[in-house]
Amino acid sequence: MGSLFNFPTHIFRAYDIRGKVSLLNADIVHSIAHGLVKQYKKANQYRIAIGYDARLTSPYYAQIIQDVCLHHHIDAEIIGCCSSPMLYYIARQFGGNGIMVTASHNPKSDNGIKWIIQGEPPCPAMIQQVAEEAKHIFIPQKNPLMQALPQHEIRPEFCLQYQQYILNDIHIRQPFNVVIDGMHGSAGHCAALLLNKLGGQVTALRCHADGHFPDHAPDPSQVKHLEKMREMVLSQQADIGIALDGDGDRLVLVDELGQIISADRLLCLFAQICLETKPTSEVVYDVKCSTMIRDTVLSMGGQPTMIRTGSSFLRKYISQSQAKAVFGGEYAGHYVFNDGRGAGYDDGLYAALRVIEFIQDKGLTLSQALALYPERAGTEDLYISTHHHDPLQLLKHVEEKSQAISAQMSKIDGIRLDFDDGFGIIRASNTGEYFTVRFDADHPERLQEIRELFVSMLKEQYPVIAQDILDAQ
Repeated sequence: MGSLFNFPTHIFRAYDIRGKVSLLNADIVHSIAHGLVKQYKKANQYRIAIGYDARLTSPYYAQIIQDVCLHHHIDAEIIGCCSSPMLYYIARQFGGNGIMVTASHNPKSDNGIKWIIQGEPPCPAMIQQVAEEAKHIFIPQKNPLMQALPQHEIRPEFCLQYQQYILNDIHIRQPFNVVIDGMHGSAGHCAALLLNKLGGQVTALRCHADGHFPDHAPDPSQVKHLEKMREMVLSQQADIGIALDGDGDRLVLVDELGQIISADRLLCLFAQICLETKPTSEVVYDVKCSTMIRDTVLSMGGQPTMIRTGSSFLRKYISQSQAKAVFGGEYAGHYVFNDGRGAGYDDGLYAALRVIEFIQDKGLTLSQALALYPERAGTEDLYISTHHHDPLQLLKHVEEKSQAISAQMSKIDGIRLDFDDGFGIIRASNTGEYFTVRFDADHPERLQEIRELFVSMLKEQYPVIAQDILDAQ
C-alpha cells in the first residue's frame, strides 16, 4: 500500500486526466501507468500505441508509461509527437488501444492523459478506477523529473500512414488557398504537409511543435488567439483559415472575409453535409449548443439528439449508435463524422477538409455556404463561482422554479431550458467549484430576457450567484 500523501484526486476528470505538471508529476504518471495497465489486461489487450503532444514533459511521460507497460509484458510502442487523431488512427493497428499524453488546449503549465481501449474511450467510472489503483501504489520521489527531458520525435512512417488514410477519403479537385495555425501544438506539422499534398497553397503559422508555447496557450476558442490567422487570411486572400488546438482534435475556422465561424454555425453546416447523403439520420450535439442546430436538423428531415458535454461521451454515443448517428459535434469545437466516411473520432483537420471539399463541390465561398445559418446572439461559456453552495441543491431549486416557465426542460447535464427562439443552461463543472452558464437567442434583446429569467429564479435564494450571472461577460 503506497502513500496517500498529496495524491491529486481532482485531476481525474469526467473524460480524461489533466492538471498542472506540479501535480501530474513523474511519480503520479508512473502510478497512473499501473492503473492503465490493469485496465488493458482486464480487457485482455496486450498491444498499445503511445503518442504525445508538444509539451516539454510529454515525451518523458510517454517513456514512463511505456516502461511500466513493458514491465507488465504489454507490447507498447511510442509513435512519437503526434495529434490525438493520429494516435487514434494508428491505434487501429494495436487492436484499437492507445494512450495519448496531452493536456489539449490547456496552458503550458499543464499535462494530461487520454486513452482508448479497443477503440472506445473510458467512461467516468473507468477513469476513477485508474485513480484508485494509482492512489494505492503511489510512492513519492520514485521518479524525480529528469533534468534533461527527452527530445520530441516525429516518426514519419506514422505521419505518412495517417496522411494516406485522409488522402484516400477526401476528394479536393481544385487548388485552394489556406492558412493553417497549429498554435505550436503537435498537429500543425503533419497538417501543413497534408494540405500541400492536397493541392493547397499553404501559409503555415506556428506549425512546429514548441512546448514553451511562446505566444499563448494552444486554445483556438479564444478570439484573441486568432488575430494572426485572421490577418493572414485577409492579406493572402485565402479561401479559409484553419486553427487547431494543442492536440489537433478541436477546430475553429475563419472564412475568406476574416470572420470567425462559431461552432453552432459550423455544426449546422456539417449536419447539412451529412444529411444530404444520409437523410433521416441522427445528428448528435451537446447541451451547450444552440437551438438553431435542433431546428436545422429537423428542417432537413434528420433526427436531432442532445447529449451531455464531453468529447469522449460524444465518440462513445456515435460508435454505439449502429450507424444511425451520422454526425456529432460539440460547442467546444469537437466534430465527429460517421457517415460512411471519417474514422468515428474528433479530428480538427479532417473536419476542415470536409468543409473545403463541400464548398468546392457547391462552387461556394465559405461565407456563402454559411449564409443559411446566421450568427446567433449568444454568450460564451460563463464561469460562475458556487460561492460554497451545494451545486445539486441549486440545480434542484432551478428545476422547481422552471415548472412555472413555458419551456422545454432538459436535465441531461445540468438544467437547460429551450424556447422557440433560444435557450439557457446552468450546469455544475466537472472540474472545479463553479457553474458553467450559457445563453443563446435569435437577437440580443431576447438573449437578455432569457438571462434575466435565470437570474429571477435565483435572486431570492442565491442573490450573489444571480448577480454574478447578470454581470458575467
